[in-house]
Amino acid sequence: MALKPEPTAPFHSVQYVLRVLETISKHGGGVTDVQIARETGLPTGHLAPMLAMLRREAYVEQVADGAYVIGESLVLLGSGATRKEALAAKLQDTLTELRDSVGAAVYISRYIDGEVKITQFADGPGTPKVNEWVDFRSAAHASAVGKCLLTQLDVNGRRDHLSRHKIARLTSRTITSERLLFSKLDSQPPTVPVLDLQEYAVGTVCAAVPLTAGSSVGCLALSLPVEHAHRLRSAADTLNRRAAPVVLSLAI
Repeated sequence: MALKPEPTAPFHSVQYVLRVLETISKHGGGVTDVQIARETGLPTGHLAPMLAMLRREAYVEQVADGAYVIGESLVLLGSGATRKEALAAKLQDTLTELRDSVGAAVYISRYIDGEVKITQFADGPGTPKVNEWVDFRSAAHASAVGKCLLTQLDVNGRRDHLSRHKIARLTSRTITSERLLFSKLDSQPPTVPVLDLQEYAVGTVCAAVPLTAGSSVGCLALSLPVEHAHRLRSAADTLNRRAAPVVLSLAI
């Protein structure tokens, strides 16, 4: 199953979004989109969808005269000791909305201290999460989450991981050759979701997209029962388009 790169792929760098937020924060009484474009140097064609996303996520608000001011989410995330809890709650709300949008369980995974870790997820009765029959830390070579994280490591980082977590055949579709695995990782376009077509578990298909926020390695993923594999393409494309708020939350 091949996926084409989407022109609406997520912000793989959030520097422009942060510049917009910094500009709005400087103007306590509000600032127009024309002034934001002037100060950031962003073309209005790029700025409009960015402001729409920031409004939807409550990072900014638009007041009566059309000017933009900082929103409730940004205020909450800057609230000192409660920031960590506020960020986790914001991410969970975003994941829940994304779960409902794609009709699949969704996950945030990070590569922390040399290990694959699922840090948050959203599932439900109609969108069950993956049965972790093999620890995800040991299955990076097979799962969409693991492969997406490995694509963001250099060769030495990948080899270090596989030296600690040996490649094992989990299903008949699992890649067990390090050379072939690395070749596929190197040829993976950054704007195309990484797929797992029953490589980790029989009966489950998955997709993952990278979340690049600074130097951290992370990804956003979804899983579907194999009987819904026909929806994987459209669900993965939606995941890709909707990743920007998650990236932003991780970067702020």
